[in-house]
Amino acid sequence: MKKFVLTGLMFLFALISFAQSEEENGKIFIRHPYIEVVNKSMKSYADNDFASLAMVFADTAKIWISGIEKPISAKDMLKDWATDRDFYDSIKVSVVGYPDYLHYKDKDQKWVQSWWTWSGKSKKTGELVKVEFVQFDKFNSAGKIELEGLYGDFSKIVKN
Repeated sequence: MKKFVLTGLMFLFALISFAQSEEENGKIFIRHPYIEVVNKSMKSYADNDFASLAMVFADTAKIWISGIEKPISAKDMLKDWATDRDFYDSIKVSVVGYPDYLHYKDKDQKWVQSWWTWSGKSKKTGELVKVEFVQFDKFNSAGKIELEGLYGDFSKIVKN
C-alpha cells in the first residue's frame, strides 16, 4: 500500500512539475546592431583608439569590474585603461564564442553579453598574461552603453 501511495504521489508531483505554462520574457539575438557596438568598442580598445571607444558610452555611463567596490564613471575607467600600454605590449582582446543581444520585456531592458580573452606581454617581467572574462553591456534608448560590467580575474593585470 505504501508503494502505491508513494508511486501515486511521485506521479502527481511529476505531472505538476511539467504542467507549468510557458511565458516569454524577451528575445535573444545572435546578430544585432548593439552586438556590433560592443565588438567595435573592443576593437577600439585593442587599437588604442580611446576617442572612438568613448563615443559608445552615454555621458552618465558607469563601469564595474570584478575586484572594485562600486561602479565608476566610464570617463574615469577609460583614463585607467589608457595606461595599460604603459605596462603591457602586444595587447589583444579576442572574442570567445559569440555575443548575444538580450531584449527583455521587463522595463524594455537591452543587454549584450559577451565572452573575451584579454592578453598582453608584461614590460616588466616579459610574461604573457591572459584574463578570460564575461562582459555585460546595458544600452539606453539612444543606443549608448549606460552600464558595463566585467567579471574576470583582473588581479593578474599588474600595473607597477
